[in-house]
Amino acid sequence: MTVTDVPLRQSLDAGILTLTLDRPDKRNALSGALVESLHAGLERADLDAEVRVVVLRGAGRDFCAGADLEELLASAELTLAENEATALRLGALFTSMRRLPKPILAVVQGRALAGGAGLVTAADLAVAGMGAQLGYPEIQRGFVPAMVMTLLRRAVGEKIALDLVLTGRLLDAQHAQTAGLLARVVSDDDLDQESATLAEALASTSPSAMAFTKQLFHELDGRSLEEGLALGARVNAVARRTPEFHDAISRFLRR
Repeated sequence: MTVTDVPLRQSLDAGILTLTLDRPDKRNALSGALVESLHAGLERADLDAEVRVVVLRGAGRDFCAGADLEELLASAELTLAENEATALRLGALFTSMRRLPKPILAVVQGRALAGGAGLVTAADLAVAGMGAQLGYPEIQRGFVPAMVMTLLRRAVGEKIALDLVLTGRLLDAQHAQTAGLLARVVSDDDLDQESATLAEALASTSPSAMAFTKQLFHELDGRSLEEGLALGARVNAVARRTPEFHDAISRFLRR
């Protein structure tokens, strides 16, 4: 693969690492190369102390149309083990997004479908333009939305999730926000400015507080009330010992 063939653009500015899916002619479909590039981008975000926030976007009209259909068709000739390994690589990407101690903001324009909608759901926050659409149309193509279903069910609940995966219907931005798939919806014209403002606000927050908050939030999945409170108490105690906490409290008291 040549430099010009890399399907993901990366740029770092003021603590914000922007990862741009760069296959606009394919509606940013998730090829194997793009999935691997996203893994590399997240690894950079994890290791680079300069990175405070990750912004995930798509080039062109759409955020991401899901799996690369040419690769999906060719996969019919692969073994069961080979196909399972490919699917697990996408699953590992979703897991890495959740485990990254820095917030990930998805900025959605146009369509985010199937695995593309999975990227939006795996992100910590998602802001979309009014013209955006999200959905899981795999069943309409004789396929199963297998790798996105765990995240989707946790995000929107059983009934809405089952409706979306059994019908394959698409949601406009406002309905996607109501369902719980988007944090914010803004006008298409304001999407770039609003998402930049949000990313800057996240980048200005204490890195340790952000990391503790994100980790605790996702660790609460599946825990009982008592377990969640006990874990919260442990995180609370550790957070009180960070230099950033002492500096912030001291500044507040000096007002």
